[in-house]
Amino acid sequence: MTFLHNSVVNDKPSIASQLTQVRQHITQAAVAAGREPDSVRLLAVSKTFGADAVIEAVQAGQTAFGENYIQEGVEKIQALRQWLAEPAQSGQAALEWHCIGPIQSNKTRWVAENFDWVQSVDRLKIAQRLSEQRPADLPPLQICLQVNIDGGANKSGVSPEDAMALAQAVAKLPRLVLRGLMAIPEPAPDEASARAVHERTSALLAQINAAGGLPQPMDTLSMGMSADLAPAIAAGSTMVRVGTAIFGGRG
Repeated sequence: MTFLHNSVVNDKPSIASQLTQVRQHITQAAVAAGREPDSVRLLAVSKTFGADAVIEAVQAGQTAFGENYIQEGVEKIQALRQWLAEPAQSGQAALEWHCIGPIQSNKTRWVAENFDWVQSVDRLKIAQRLSEQRPADLPPLQICLQVNIDGGANKSGVSPEDAMALAQAVAKLPRLVLRGLMAIPEPAPDEASARAVHERTSALLAQINAAGGLPQPMDTLSMGMSADLAPAIAAGSTMVRVGTAIFGGRG
């Protein structure tokens, strides 16, 4: 399967049409891998795009969004809450917000108070702060550990060797639910190489689950973006994070 590209150059396609195309690619990749298409969730990565772009995606049926930059994400979350509160949006499904970028200690409260998922936990200290600062009236934060699966020198993430100990420690924290692993490998030269790296993340999740020590098995593999969606799904991804192929290129 070819990688995703925007199909229109001079006349920018709509977000709705791009979403349709991405969903078709997910379905095709899942079927090719012998999987049910609804076993893979689409996370629309809306970083650097404004609330209007998110609203356009929501109107096209998308409800889960990923944000890399915490302050920008919180502003967008609050703007969409106001939009959803309007009477005209009374039938609109609730949105789900995922923090997928690096988290500094002084930003954990913003994350804990506004997001539904955090996919970029790579240190116990950050998880502890999120646990302490999650408001009691909100559901538990859903957590993925970010794993530096291929050892990229400039990549965030816990090492594969340390992932099990971190998982077992995070799983014990109140107001958090450990759901799985997230990985952002370096770009691969071809689909076979991309799949091989993603399979390492899938194997790591299986290894941690098999070791026990968790209150419930992890069920989420957040792997694959616009360029490596198909090999990630072939390797077992349950959530793909797509931005460019939905919203277009970033300046």
